Amino acid sequence: MELVWDWRLARVYDAQCNIIDECVWDGTRSIAATVKRLKNLKSGQMTDEARVLQERFPEANRVHHTSFKNWPVLDTYEAELLQKSSLILAEQEILEVSSAPDFRLEHLVRALDVSRTTANNVESQLVDWITLLLPSTDVDQHRSSLAATILDSDDWDQFVSQFEQVNVAAVQSGEWNSIRSLSEQIGNANSAVITIENTLQELANSYLPSLSILLGPAIAAQLCVAAHGRDRLARLPASTIQVLGAEKSFFSHLNQGTKPPKHGYIFQHTWISRSPKSTRGSIARMLSSKAAIAARVDCFGGRPWGAKERSEVEKKVGEIRARKKGR
Repeated sequence: MELVWDWRLARVYDAQCNIIDECVWDGTRSIAATVKRLKNLKSGQMTDEARVLQERFPEANRVHHTSFKNWPVLDTYEAELLQKSSLILAEQEILEVSSAPDFRLEHLVRALDVSRTTANNVESQLVDWITLLLPSTDVDQHRSSLAATILDSDDWDQFVSQFEQVNVAAVQSGEWNSIRSLSEQIGNANSAVITIENTLQELANSYLPSLSILLGPAIAAQLCVAAHGRDRLARLPASTIQVLGAEKSFFSHLNQGTKPPKHGYIFQHTWISRSPKSTRGSIARMLSSKAAIAARVDCFGGRPWGAKERSEVEKKVGEIRARKKGR
């Protein structure tokens, strides 16, 4: 015997495909109720009708398909109801996927990169412009505060009075207004960077708490995005996590025989970047192994790591440095 069901009904067939028993959904066939039933079926759950027949025929094999010859076809109303319900279910699933933290992290990481690039490009443009107008002044040493200084000045003369210069180009009011406008762009871009950074840290700390405490929320988010989601990151071997973000160098190694990369995004961590070159590879291997464990803790519901686990890893970093230094 085989137990077969769909969203409308359930049946038990014998070996000759004869109907032994049948149970039909007798509830209100609204779109909302149908969507709920379709969603449960998609997740592998049985309908109430199928459970009733299972209790009656516990020995029946459960077969969730409708390929039997005498399975009833949809009438006009059922076909229309199924179509409308399926569209709503698809929309709900799209919304669920698009609002998942994985995709939100990806947008935040991309937006942060774009905002930083914009701020740096506009800032470089402003520095080059002011350098041209103040050739005897080392404008680059004032790079970080240049835009703010311009915005605090009422006119060009007030701005240049803050520098010790020999030669100063004459600037008309229109050009000064353009310089201020460029400075405002820099301020807005820097403000966007700060806002996005704070949002990124907040989401990474809640979605990847163990990985964030170990590597910092920014690196944790980059690894998650590079792995295309937390679930996939948690299943990656430590050796792959170690080189996430170094894809160009890795493919160059495969195609051109260059040296393989030792680290990707993980290199940004001060435990690696501020260590001697001789120890970076060892620290990166150890840290990526711990990162793999932390990612699995975050993904599969373990107790989130805290300061204790981080201090233990930091102690191992010190041991590697000392061991390499002693050789």
